[in-house]
Amino acid sequence: MFAQLREDLTSVRERDPAARSTWEVLTCYPGIHALMFHRLAHRAWNRRWFWLGRFISHLSRFLTGIEIHPGARIGRRVFIDHGMGVVIGETAEIGDDCTIYQAVTLGGTSLYRGTKRHPTLGRGVVVGAGAKVLGGFTVGDGAKIGSNAVVVKPVPAGATAVGNPARILDPERDSARAQKAEQMGFSAYGVTRDMDDPLSKALHGLLDHAVETDRRLQCLMDRLEAAGITLDAAVEKADSFDASRLSKMVD
Repeated sequence: MFAQLREDLTSVRERDPAARSTWEVLTCYPGIHALMFHRLAHRAWNRRWFWLGRFISHLSRFLTGIEIHPGARIGRRVFIDHGMGVVIGETAEIGDDCTIYQAVTLGGTSLYRGTKRHPTLGRGVVVGAGAKVLGGFTVGDGAKIGSNAVVVKPVPAGATAVGNPARILDPERDSARAQKAEQMGFSAYGVTRDMDDPLSKALHGLLDHAVETDRRLQCLMDRLEAAGITLDAAVEKADSFDASRLSKMVD
């Protein structure tokens, strides 16, 4: 238990630039306290002391603002940053070296007991603030969940999911983002500055196509008028849309 605690303290120092000392992390970080309580609660739960496990979990929630069901399985060097409002369900599994920010929910969508209702996070997963991961599926190793994303289906290893419902980012941009994150040492909150929503990119592509189509139609109309062909009045009065205004709405 003490070896795990030392690992937890070291991982926080590595991932949180605000941590000034190990003593500060040990005494002032609710994520550390929640993990300590959970290990006690989980041991009680595994011995079928269900009430005691739930009571320790309830006490931890009262003191830290982090609710972890005693049945959840949590790996080594997991960092729950800030932590207020985090909820981790009974059948959730969290791999080693994961990072979870405030207001994250690892929840279930099924009411049937005895089934896998909550998600499994692989190694090194980052779940951004306010994200909801709902269901008994797997988030692959090294994946990142953007802040406030709502994930309801599996996320491949190394991918980044953003939005509501969450969508997987362009792999090429995701690879470039991973290289930047490696240079920085760590990608906080599962986001970086130039991260593009794939839905937004698709809408921009449609707008670009519409602008080009509009330009070609105008060229045809100019050629027809130059050839002395009279156009219908309704065609002449057709309004062209403001692509720049729509583009700003999509951003």
